Amino acid sequence: MTDKPVLLQIGQMTAIILAKLAERFTLVKLGDQPDRAAFLADRGGEFTAAVTDGHAGLPADVMAAMPNLRVVSSFGVGYDAIDADAAAARGIVVTHTPDVLNDEVADTAILLWLAATRRIVAADHWARSGKWEREGAFPLTRSAQNRVVGILGLGRIGQTIARRAEAFNATILYHARSDKGLDWEYCPDLVDMAARSDVLMVITPGGPETRNLVSDAVIRALGPEGILVNVARGSVVDEPALVKALEEGALGGAGLDVFAAEPKIPEALKAMENVVLAPHVGSASVETRQAMADLTCENLFRFIEDGSVLTPVPECRGLL
Repeated sequence: MTDKPVLLQIGQMTAIILAKLAERFTLVKLGDQPDRAAFLADRGGEFTAAVTDGHAGLPADVMAAMPNLRVVSSFGVGYDAIDADAAAARGIVVTHTPDVLNDEVADTAILLWLAATRRIVAADHWARSGKWEREGAFPLTRSAQNRVVGILGLGRIGQTIARRAEAFNATILYHARSDKGLDWEYCPDLVDMAARSDVLMVITPGGPETRNLVSDAVIRALGPEGILVNVARGSVVDEPALVKALEEGALGGAGLDVFAAEPKIPEALKAMENVVLAPHVGSASVETRQAMADLTCENLFRFIEDGSVLTPVPECRGLL
């Protein structure tokens, strides 16, 4: 027998997290249960703590079946798959991993912008396939210098993207819920901002409130030379509208790290040379994932020890 508290694991976790958590908890993986409903009915009351990620979140049926749940530590900054308001109403503290991934995700956004603008993936294929020898120089691309960069969502990561974009002599516009009083220009109308932008960086939270916020009108406002970069959630962009605009030449290109039905990607996007695709790797460096893992675990350890956490989501700060 063990005196370690039991911890419910929801979704996939890295080996780093699992090894660290196993030192302090007896891990029980929800995904290993052949009959989820029966398992939750039988053992749901045992768990006071759970660990999850931004994709698996905390399904409503799981939360309802855990009457003694007190803390949920989520690996990732986005937590739209967790009903944080409902959790807070029950006294459940939800934590996430902000700040430690700001630089990595911002770097990924800039990388996707540059790769899409300079068509570096297509240029790589041109060099590897022998086209350079057979057909001559690769077609000219557009410069990334002196562009207008519109940022949808100006939280921690959005501000980091803005500072990096300034290194390319960019003019920064942003659209958010409210004017943040920063040096960059606030745009209350997203379509208008897109029309003024050469590049639209999407880094707003996911969830019902932002579903398809980047609509057909926003996409087409960017125009045939515009570039859309999404490092937020696939749900924020109207994906069919994006595909159609790219097919029609109404949008110049895209750099995408997230998709509506991950890991599925529309075949049309895969076939486009003016689109750069990444498999949701915005924060996926060894160093950043280690920092995220450490914070995910530390939030759980502290809560078990003294009821405190380092990084609660805003909805749960009043519980501490």
